[in-house]
Amino acid sequence: MPIWMGLLVLVAYVFAIIGLAEFLRRWRGWGNEFTRKVVHIGVGMFSWFIPFVFDSPWPFVLACLAFSVLTYLDARHLHLFDAMASKDDESNLGTVFFPLAAAAVVLIFWNYPPVMVAALMPLTWGDGMAEVVGRKFGRNKYTIWGHTRSVEGSLAFIGFGAFFSWLALVIIPGPPSLTPLEAIVPALVMVTAAAVVEAVSIAGLDNLTVTGTAIFVFGIWLV
Repeated sequence: MPIWMGLLVLVAYVFAIIGLAEFLRRWRGWGNEFTRKVVHIGVGMFSWFIPFVFDSPWPFVLACLAFSVLTYLDARHLHLFDAMASKDDESNLGTVFFPLAAAAVVLIFWNYPPVMVAALMPLTWGDGMAEVVGRKFGRNKYTIWGHTRSVEGSLAFIGFGAFFSWLALVIIPGPPSLTPLEAIVPALVMVTAAAVVEAVSIAGLDNLTVTGTAIFVFGIWLV
């Protein structure tokens, strides 16, 4: 696919997800913390299409840098995307770090598409669902460095993150070629390690630390 067409697909997809989140916010009255996770998960799932849309990692990396700048300017000055906004400055900082983390993973694991996609699933589904489940069902709280999380949310991080990481390792074409059975342990170990790191990370930085953990574990195990 030509670079300009791939970028057009990426931009259209991202803004469609943001538009959907904004529609849900206004139609259903859902709070920004929920619609932020709709964007979080929806945009993260574009990683499944990257190997088919781009022939090189660089257009995606440059697009991520542009999105990072845009989200920073929006949080600080523009305020165009209410569905992505948060009253918590640390959460807004996490939104800025999200595309940077995605760019790093794609650049490092470009030649290993299953690993590339799987490494982004803790950030996409794990982190995304941890807050949703934690807010709805979190009864057993714990606090580390002034930030409170729930056991239920951490388990959701592991469950959703491990499943989608395993699925990516199994169905995304390219090296390494793993059977469904072979993919279970690396996916589970990587996501569990990421969940532990997320639990002790300062809010806002978890998008970077979770991704760094995925890069480290998969980098020494599967690449």
